[in-house]
Amino acid sequence: MPLAFDSVSHGTVAFGFFNIDSDMLLLEHYFFFATDFCAYVSEIAEACVEGSFEGVWHVYYIADQREIGDLMGAIYAINHTGFIGEVYRRFPFPKNPENFKQKPDGIKSQGLVKSVITEYGKLIEIPFTVDEEQGEVAIGEYRFRRSPFQELVKYVWRGGYPRWKNETRPSYVLAMRKEIERCCNRLFQGISFEE
Repeated sequence: MPLAFDSVSHGTVAFGFFNIDSDMLLLEHYFFFATDFCAYVSEIAEACVEGSFEGVWHVYYIADQREIGDLMGAIYAINHTGFIGEVYRRFPFPKNPENFKQKPDGIKSQGLVKSVITEYGKLIEIPFTVDEEQGEVAIGEYRFRRSPFQELVKYVWRGGYPRWKNETRPSYVLAMRKEIERCCNRLFQGISFEE
């Protein structure tokens, strides 16, 4: 489930997994796979650049909230409109609440989820910047201070809410942590993966 995170630019924003069978994440109107998120974060950490950093992320963008869909309606199988509704039509919410865990093999559904999202959104490039002087990170139009950005990273590490099934993390998540722990960039200074 997406959770609320503090941004500098837009106040509280939603970020996170929205279906346990998919490794896709949302950040308000942006959608991207966790594999890509972890690769982008790993790239920053691996570069180990002090000061400012500029990069480009490829994300799917859905402008209209109606085209995004109704997450709670999709979870309760009462409203399957928009992109999220279509994903839940194919991957329904589990009947047994104990099965509500983020699946570490969600990468297997990427082809199907990609084919669905292209019906609702478009693939765009957004800037990713680290402004050392301001102490901010920008993912497209959304700006975060260092600590809330680290919370986004830790959310993916945990498997969001409800966490990774059997606490088993995919290899790309483990690789991201490894790069962050080797990094000397202040962006990741003080981040802790311990619970």
